[in-house]
Amino acid sequence: MKTIRSAFAITLSLALALPAQERVDLPAVHRIREEALNNSKVMDTLFQITEVIGARVTGSPAHKAAAEYAVKRLQEHGASAKLEKWEFGRGWSYSHFDMHMVEPTAATIIGYPLAWTPGTNGTVGGEVIFAPITSPADFARYKGKLRDKIVLMERPRDLTLPVTPFAKRYTEAELEEMELAATMSGVRGPGEQSGAPQFALPLAPGQERPTTPEGIRAVMTRFRDQRSQFLKDEGVLLTLSAGTKGEGGTVFGTSGGSQDPKSVTPPPMAAIATEHYNRLHRLISNKIPVKVEFNIKSQFHDESKDSFNVIGEIAGTGKNKDEYVMIGAHLDSWQGATGATDNGASCAAMIETLRVLKASGVTLNRSVKVGLWSGEEQGLLGSRAWVKEHLADRETMQLTKEHGRISAYFNIDNGVGKIRGIYTQGNDMVKPVFEQWFAPLKDLGGALHVTGRNTGSTDHVSFDAVGIPAFQFIQDPMDYSSRTHHSNMDTYDRIQRADLMQEVAVLASFVYHTANRDEMLPRKPLPKAPPKRPEVKKDAAPASSGGN
Repeated sequence: MKTIRSAFAITLSLALALPAQERVDLPAVHRIREEALNNSKVMDTLFQITEVIGARVTGSPAHKAAAEYAVKRLQEHGASAKLEKWEFGRGWSYSHFDMHMVEPTAATIIGYPLAWTPGTNGTVGGEVIFAPITSPADFARYKGKLRDKIVLMERPRDLTLPVTPFAKRYTEAELEEMELAATMSGVRGPGEQSGAPQFALPLAPGQERPTTPEGIRAVMTRFRDQRSQFLKDEGVLLTLSAGTKGEGGTVFGTSGGSQDPKSVTPPPMAAIATEHYNRLHRLISNKIPVKVEFNIKSQFHDESKDSFNVIGEIAGTGKNKDEYVMIGAHLDSWQGATGATDNGASCAAMIETLRVLKASGVTLNRSVKVGLWSGEEQGLLGSRAWVKEHLADRETMQLTKEHGRISAYFNIDNGVGKIRGIYTQGNDMVKPVFEQWFAPLKDLGGALHVTGRNTGSTDHVSFDAVGIPAFQFIQDPMDYSSRTHHSNMDTYDRIQRADLMQEVAVLASFVYHTANRDEMLPRKPLPKAPPKRPEVKKDAAPASSGGN
């Protein structure tokens, strides 16, 4: 009897230690996989967004065209879809860029203009000088020396021979470390915020370093406007930069001005290839005069301050049809290329996910929504605006009725690599659920890992900040950080078709199970409203939306 009791106790303790069995609908997973992998339309959608429409800076005509195409495509796949407006500021686009060194010899310069900077009235030429203006103290140093000059704004960067591959996939050891490290105190995941970043700030003499992200943004915004005004007053023709990374003709660049019409518009600005930037610097450092000619056609779009998010939906048919699960990615991009890996591929995957759910014939208890966000590159602005209107105001934590109707939000925005797992944002309650949902998909991507780590800098943060279960998938890094992210090489050619189809299969399966789960996914405790910020003095610049 004692032996039987002991065995029963052991069995009971083991049962209690195991996670509750999550219902995994294997026939539905099979149908989803078959449709996603054998009848894919995802590359067709991506072709239209990137190759046909191209770069999609928020507020530009191309971004509007992409949004209208996405609405049409969703409707073709049987979903309802619409544009939802929110106030952004002025738009910007460019239609022409060429630059040549004409003295001491002829050479074409690879580059493109920075967003929210003006163009030229035809071809302009001038002498190149080196004047790195990195803090307010530099204004006096260069006053009266910059008129009609083309200014190199950064110190040159030494290029060492690359001996490691540009692209990589995670190893199992790296993924296991990522998963296990989440249980260790003080260990953070990629992108997790850990207070004010420690980098050089353009502080005025005697100015204290701010300790909050808001304070840092205020300092950066103030200096940006001060420098823009100084460059205009000094009569600078053009400023050039090469950034902190990039080689072999890959140029990284985003914005030089702001979408805020109240901000100071700088002179024309361009990012150019590091090798070409370094050559210009070496020549003038050796006292050899350099002359460059350039022609930029760009345009500010002040006709409307509104931008818009694309919102699509498949209505649920079960008893919980008034509840929903949401997926999303950002449709806007930077101007250097066609925004394929950042983030056209994920937008195509979101549209394809709704198509797969409809075409596979699976039944959805809850409704499924998709958000293709704008203004992400300026600081998650589009998703924040949508969350504020539909779910909660982060500043006050006043909730809407809809806040209790959303089960979860799933986001993808880290390039085009195969899905290798998911970040839970510290929500350990979903870990056993996700592990079981991953189980029938492991043959598509190896072991799929669930980590409690946080990751930031993309639109799931807008939802997580108001207490919605919100998650970003872990993807193979590929050449995202080294070559495509915010660069002129972010093109359709960098997309891995098989990886993108795998992404759709995994996402659609997660959406299906979230929509058909008996209960909504468990939530972390509701966050408190942040402390009220002190009022900004009239002579201080407002905090910018930041970039990402």
